[in-house]
Amino acid sequence: MNYEILAGFVLASSALAIAPGPDNIFVLTQSVSNGVKSGLATVAGLVSGCLVHTTLLAFGVSEIIKRSDSLFFGIKLFGAIYLLYLAVMVYRSDATILLDEKNASTKGLSKLFWKGFTMNVLNPKVTIFFLAFFPGFLFSDELHTIIQFYVLGILFMLVASVIFGLIAVLAGSISSYLLKKPKAGIFLKWLQIVVFVLIAAYLLLSDK
Repeated sequence: MNYEILAGFVLASSALAIAPGPDNIFVLTQSVSNGVKSGLATVAGLVSGCLVHTTLLAFGVSEIIKRSDSLFFGIKLFGAIYLLYLAVMVYRSDATILLDEKNASTKGLSKLFWKGFTMNVLNPKVTIFFLAFFPGFLFSDELHTIIQFYVLGILFMLVASVIFGLIAVLAGSISSYLLKKPKAGIFLKWLQIVVFVLIAAYLLLSDK
């Protein structure tokens, strides 16, 4: 088992969770508008949805890995190209962080959980991202690939839970800081670009 690969996966997952995106912005607006409990309920729903994508990835890609080295390389190549595409999209996007507090409606905690869950599960981009991100971080020659994908999925969920949870708890301070510091958006934008490019390079250079 290669713990360095796992450590790299946790580090990359943390950087991606911190970088502004629709999920953590949604958590932030719910917490600012409706309180910390609403933000945490949203976090629980978003993170739980990752288990569905992990399952699809584990049982689909593991068969490809068993059957063909060339197909697996094709998946990694696709993943690297997709991550570079995401980096370009982030580069072309506005670095301004928008917090739409007025449109965040007050909902029950269970409704917010299922809102977060369905947002995640029904987003095909999450499935594509998992397909691009996870295969390059397989960390063991002994463990079955299905088990490895679930380990990576659980680690990703834990990292997202901690970071998104902190965003929910510190929502007021975070939103005030982001609105007062326009350069924070630029820094986070470039952090996201660098992470995408580094992961793409890692996928191309890593062995099966």
